[in-house]
Amino acid sequence: MSRSHEYSTGVVPRSYYWIGAALVLIAAFCFACKGVLVKLAYQYQIDAISLVALRMLFSLPFYVLAALRLSRQQTNIRLTLPQWGYLSLMGIVGYYFASYFNFLGLVYITASLERVLLFIYPTFVLLMGAFFFGRRITRLQYGALALTYLGIVLAFVPNVDTGEQKDLFWGAFWVIVSGIVYAVYLVGSDRIIPVVGSQKFTCYAMIAATVPTVVHAVVENGFTLFSFPAPVYYISLIMALFVTVLPTFMLAEGIKRVGSGNTSIIASIGPIFTIVLATVVLGEQIDLLQMTGTLLVLAGVVLVGWKGKK
Repeated sequence: MSRSHEYSTGVVPRSYYWIGAALVLIAAFCFACKGVLVKLAYQYQIDAISLVALRMLFSLPFYVLAALRLSRQQTNIRLTLPQWGYLSLMGIVGYYFASYFNFLGLVYITASLERVLLFIYPTFVLLMGAFFFGRRITRLQYGALALTYLGIVLAFVPNVDTGEQKDLFWGAFWVIVSGIVYAVYLVGSDRIIPVVGSQKFTCYAMIAATVPTVVHAVVENGFTLFSFPAPVYYISLIMALFVTVLPTFMLAEGIKRVGSGNTSIIASIGPIFTIVLATVVLGEQIDLLQMTGTLLVLAGVVLVGWKGKK
């Protein structure tokens, strides 16, 4: 039986799902590398907005080419001017503001703590849905929220007396703000993604976000984006390819193959990847209490995503 016949008759081979799961897992690993790479770049005295701008600039050609390819497909839908404006706004919120706040937080706190704090954004999505759209929160979800925030406390407290963070509370503040802003992006993008498709939306959103990011960098530092040491550009290129472009497309394909619910469960291993990488590459220390808190956060987030999908 040919593959095309299998798909046309509704019989999908098991390998189709396994490939999807593998893509999600690889994407989660790539995203987990971000904090470690940012920390490595900060060793060369680059500021947050310049690093975000370099990441966006190196990513831009790939998203432009992908957008051109997608726009030539027969299924391409032409957007109205208000739709273009809304899509651009969502891109700026999700990939300029959220990224900048996140990179700013990493100036002050460790990569492992940053990843745990950022990973609670699904709880913000849940709360926004309840507050703005009247969506009911179930008892299980309330329990998941309590579990998640208890985990945050357990993961956070051991960092208070360590010397690894320059300004723990300030860094945590920016990372949490980044998570809130990203949740706004996710909630807001629900209106436009069904119209244009997830891949096309990602391309256009990234392109739109590049403009204010570069403008911000120029206003803050002048035309100094290409005056940093060579390792900064190697790291920025790696971030563009392996922490931005490839994982976004792999994640989109993984969601198509295994569904958003399974994707959220598989991707929840991301903070564990970050903790291992931060320990091995950066020499960051994590104790039993922090690991327990991290696992509670992951459990709570998985419950929020699983129940929401159901």
